[in-house]
Order: sequence, then structure tokens, then C-alpha cells
Amino acid sequence: MDFYLKENGVRTSFDYGQLNISGDEAFGFRPYQLMVASIAGCSIGVFRKILDKQRIEFEDIKVTADVTRNPEKANRIEKIHLHYAVKGYRLNQDKLLKNLDISRNNCSMVQSVQNSIEVEETLECIELS
Repeated sequence: MDFYLKENGVRTSFDYGQLNISGDEAFGFRPYQLMVASIAGCSIGVFRKILDKQRIEFEDIKVTADVTRNPEKANRIEKIHLHYAVKGYRLNQDKLLKNLDISRNNCSMVQSVQNSIEVEETLECIELS
């Protein structure tokens, strides 16, 4: 990956588009947003693969990320709470929780920050009728 300094941040390009990174949201994604998006995106992607492999049906999954930062330590990310809301019919919460734990152990982004950022995951099953 190549990164280029620009007036209000940094720019990089990928096959699917350009990414602007800046400490000012007016000019791009903030670095902490990208970190949280990487962790949440990897986590939900691995979770979905596990559910698909086990043929567990669901209608939708939404993940909400709450971030705790420490202003006394360069505003670093201390904790990310990922709340999974799974919508579907006849959901088995125990099985979903077990699969969420498996996904945590197989998510490269969660494992990469394991000893520096606390990642907590909770699950809510929303039964559709």
C-alpha cells in the first residue's frame, strides 16, 4: 500500500477506490474510525462466514460499536464494545453466542489488538414473526 501526504491529510488508492484519511472529518475518515471499522468489519465478516457454513439462517445483522478513548494517553482507543443485533426466525441464542466466540478467535483484526484494546461483544436476538 502506498500513502501520499496531501494538504489536509493522507490519501491512498485501492482497486475499488480512493481513501482519504484526516484528523478532520471534513477531509476524510479519522484514523480511529478506520481502526474501529476494521475491527467491526472483520468481526462481522468472520461471524457471517461461520453462520453461513453452519447453515444458520438469519434475516439481518447489525453491529453497533461504542468506543472508549483515553484523552490522557494521546486519545488512544482503550475499549470497543461491539453489540450484535441478529434478526431472524427461531434463533438459538446459545448457538449464536458460541459462534460469536469462535469468530472472535478467528478474526485477524480482533486478534491483532488483543493485548492493547479491550474488545467486548454482546448479542441480542430479535425474533421476527
